[in-house]
Amino acid sequence: MIGQNIQQAFLTSGSAEGATELNAFDGALLAAGIGDLNLVRVTSIMPPDVRLVSTAPGLPKGTFALTVYGARTSATPGAKLATAVGLGRAPDGFGVVMEASGSSRQQVEEDVRAMVEEAFRVRGLKLDQVHIAAVEHTVDRCGGVVAACLFF
Repeated sequence: MIGQNIQQAFLTSGSAEGATELNAFDGALLAAGIGDLNLVRVTSIMPPDVRLVSTAPGLPKGTFALTVYGARTSATPGAKLATAVGLGRAPDGFGVVMEASGSSRQQVEEDVRAMVEEAFRVRGLKLDQVHIAAVEHTVDRCGGVVAACLFF
C-alpha cells in the first residue's frame, strides 16, 4: 500500500524568480529543499503516528514523495505572492493539513489556521497544535512561491 511506511513529515516553503512561471515554480521548490523530488500530491490527512521533523529529509533525487502543497506564480512585476501550509494535530497525533495562496503572508497564515480549526471542528476533535510554513515574494520579472508538507 502506498505510504504505509510513512514515518515523518516536514513543513517547508520557498520562493524564487525564473525565466518563466514554470522555472519560478521549480526554483521555489529548490529553495524549499524539495526541488529534486517527484511530488505526488495527496489530500490533507496526517496519520497519528507520523512525527513532524524540523530538518529536510535526505531523500535521493527522483524519490516519489507524498506531499500537500500550495503554490502561486506570476509574471506581473510588483505582484505580491504568498502561500502557506498549516498542520493541525489532535492530542493523539492525528493531523489535518490545509493550504492557502494569496498576496500576503499574514493573510495566508490566518487562512490556513482558520481552515485547520474548521477541519477539527467538523470532525469534533480537539486541536492541540498548529504548525505553519509560509512565504511571501514580490515579483521582479517572473516569480513563484511554494509551501509544502512532505511525508516520508
